[in-house]
Amino acid sequence: MSPELVGAEQDPAEAEQQRVESAARSAIHHRFPDGAEQLDRYAAILRSKGIEWGLLGPREGDKLWSRHISNSLALVDALAEGIDLADVGSGAGLPGIPLAIVRPDLRVTLLDPLLRRTTFLTETAEELGLVNVRIERLRAEDCDEQFDVVTCRAVAGLEKLLRWTTPLFYPDGELLALKGSSAEKEIAEARTLLSRSGLRADILEVRAAPDVDGTRVIRVRT
Repeated sequence: MSPELVGAEQDPAEAEQQRVESAARSAIHHRFPDGAEQLDRYAAILRSKGIEWGLLGPREGDKLWSRHISNSLALVDALAEGIDLADVGSGAGLPGIPLAIVRPDLRVTLLDPLLRRTTFLTETAEELGLVNVRIERLRAEDCDEQFDVVTCRAVAGLEKLLRWTTPLFYPDGELLALKGSSAEKEIAEARTLLSRSGLRADILEVRAAPDVDGTRVIRVRT
């Protein structure tokens, strides 16, 4: 085999990740055709500015659909029509922006205390034309509004999240925290606080589309 052909061979792990990424994008496009163009534009923003600004790690550009966007859209079927949703610690806009794209009936507030992040979120929402999104530079515990649903992803453990977010959804709303394999452990650690607050937690197994990996969500409500 010539040196040129050897050098052209692709690493198997890299090739597999590309296959998974392409399959996730196709599945999400098929499930949400009306939002496909905006989701593509959002992915391009994350791949460029999101990484350049340090909102995503430098290796995450190859996992945007299979990890970040699909994980965010896994919440879509857990949300009722026309609700007010707060995405706490929104960062690069995950899960709030993908949800706002595919569910224009939602009124989405992106909460983050850092200026760099809220600047990114404001510019991204404007570039995507998301009229159902607003951005607030606030810590969750400093927000005096209430919402039907509070979402969060990779922010903090459940016990700490509850201390920050319960006033935002209690008593009639709910918290949806994307968690994965740590869900049971975090519920167990927060059991005393849940009981004292009159809250109950359960675990949802959700996915954005049939052909993408699912994830686990802790749902907290009265």
